[in-house]
Amino acid sequence: MPIQIKMPALSPTMEEGTLAKWLVKVGDKVSSGDIMAEIETDKATMEFEAVDEGTVVSISVIEGTEGVKVGTVIATIAVDDDDGYDAVPVPVVKPVHATISVAGVPAPALIAAYEPFVAAPDPVPAAESRVVASPLARRIAIERGINLAVVRGSGPHGRITKADLDVAAAPIAAAGTVAVAAPGPLATPAPVAALVTTPAAPFTTDIPHERVKLSSMRKTIARRLTEAKATVPHYYLTVDIRLDALLKLRAELNSALSGEGLKLSVNDLLIKALGKALILAPDANVSFAGENLIRYSRADIAVAVSISGGLITPIVTGADIKSISIIQKNMADLAARAKVGKLSPHEYQGGTASLSNLGMFGIKQFEAVINPPQGMIMAIGAGEKRPCVIDDALGVSTVMSATGSFDHRAIDGAEGAKLMQAFKSLIEAPLALVA
Repeated sequence: MPIQIKMPALSPTMEEGTLAKWLVKVGDKVSSGDIMAEIETDKATMEFEAVDEGTVVSISVIEGTEGVKVGTVIATIAVDDDDGYDAVPVPVVKPVHATISVAGVPAPALIAAYEPFVAAPDPVPAAESRVVASPLARRIAIERGINLAVVRGSGPHGRITKADLDVAAAPIAAAGTVAVAAPGPLATPAPVAALVTTPAAPFTTDIPHERVKLSSMRKTIARRLTEAKATVPHYYLTVDIRLDALLKLRAELNSALSGEGLKLSVNDLLIKALGKALILAPDANVSFAGENLIRYSRADIAVAVSISGGLITPIVTGADIKSISIIQKNMADLAARAKVGKLSPHEYQGGTASLSNLGMFGIKQFEAVINPPQGMIMAIGAGEKRPCVIDDALGVSTVMSATGSFDHRAIDGAEGAKLMQAFKSLIEAPLALVA
């Protein structure tokens, strides 16, 4: 019995990925645990292991293909008793990049006509998941760049015929001109807004430049941040915090830990402070979930780390109860593995709040974008010498500005203010961080 290898979901939220590189070829024998391919997700490039033993008899998705949907057949292997198996690969090519003119056909009508024929296939048992199509339909699909996995067949047992391909393509052809940059499969139609706002042509300029193709990570960052700003009602609260006591404590701790080879950063102490502040202000340690509010009893802090081509947010779990030295060890390990793309999905997905520190770049203050479903993010500016009033006398202190971005659907202004107040108090009186 041939075994179809499908595009895996390498994280709970993964919907598609890029098949970056094949490490096997047709005819190779594989065993459980062998690395078959490298798959690029929105956050990292991960290795895909074989779970069965057999011989690779077909590869259906060429390496470098972007936008491969989770569940798409990417290869087929035959076990030892399948020597006579004649592989017929499901044609999967690069996604179509099309500009659709809907002149004369309202977008809702276009979608209504399109959906019955091109939609995600109904779930079927693994043994029955192979695409059934006539030889003519398969040849036409290859010529037209149509993904048979998303076409519903009208023949016996769902068999796809030439007529099914003609019907599936008709709504798009009837809508107007489709300018195709590369052959690709038909896909579930985009929302109406995406159809009508797709630019007619790529942006061009006479200014000397180079065109850099977006990585999967950069595409995801662009999509998620756009969604966050468009759908999450942000508001911002800023406090100025004196750092002198925190810097003194850090120096004393580093002196005490020097024999262990540990060196705490200011960021390590800020992670601890935000974790404790969220427990002290529990109404800010929440997520908006439609008709529900998720109230967390633990503070997991996602920390923004800049990596090549974007950023990632590895998570320090239980930051409210971990010692600062353990937080330092966790962050050193997470940041190092983040920069080489070796984090597991559970290490960068989730978290109850985020912290983003641009102080090392000399940025005085900024407002960060919330990472849903989290309810807030703390933006940290640079510590700098500023004149300030200390015990009713004018003096000079090291001061930083911290700005909290809050989701107003989940956190009211007063609750956000309580969190900022707790955060400020913990930093200005930092012995509570080591209690």
